[in-house]
Amino acid sequence: MNYPFPDSVLLIFCKAPIPGQVKTRLQPALSAEQAAQVHRQLTYMTLNRAFQQSLCPVELHCAPDTHDDFFQECAHRYPLTLKSQHGEDLGERMHYAFDDALGRYQHAVLIGCDCPSLSGDDLRWALTALNQGYDGVIAPADDGGYVMIGLNQVQPRLFSDMSWGHDQVMTITRNRAKDIGLNLCELDSQWDVDIYQDWQRYLLWLNG
Repeated sequence: MNYPFPDSVLLIFCKAPIPGQVKTRLQPALSAEQAAQVHRQLTYMTLNRAFQQSLCPVELHCAPDTHDDFFQECAHRYPLTLKSQHGEDLGERMHYAFDDALGRYQHAVLIGCDCPSLSGDDLRWALTALNQGYDGVIAPADDGGYVMIGLNQVQPRLFSDMSWGHDQVMTITRNRAKDIGLNLCELDSQWDVDIYQDWQRYLLWLNG
């Protein structure tokens, strides 16, 4: 396939949709099985968006590994490559993914699978920024984290010794990038689906 960004890769992090292990903050408003179904729906949304413009190769980085039937189904439905996540925490897993990807591509962008506001145009802009000389690109989240990060070189300091899931992740990441001397491109703030109110917002957005 002829991609606009053939030397780039999109990495999508995704957990197996095991009830009780995904989208647990949607409970008890939703059951464990319903929360797992939400996870599946959001993943398909993300994959549809990833292939909307066919910008670059896409890899689905799976946790705990690629064996779950859901991942096999995704690989059947979309022209993607399945990869297993490696590492003890999110930071280690992200660092490993970048280390692996940037050994094969010049640019890599990593996203999760639960951000409805991150558009195909946002992905195109992120890849464009990396190709035009920015050292990194990032999309902050309304909750103080971030929903996308892209790099041209492995940057272990951005991912080590980080307390993930709190409202200072973006601020700390921004400060670390400045300390390292990275020329960082920031996109507009985004929102993702973590709690039940986010899910309600997604349903309104979907039907709007």
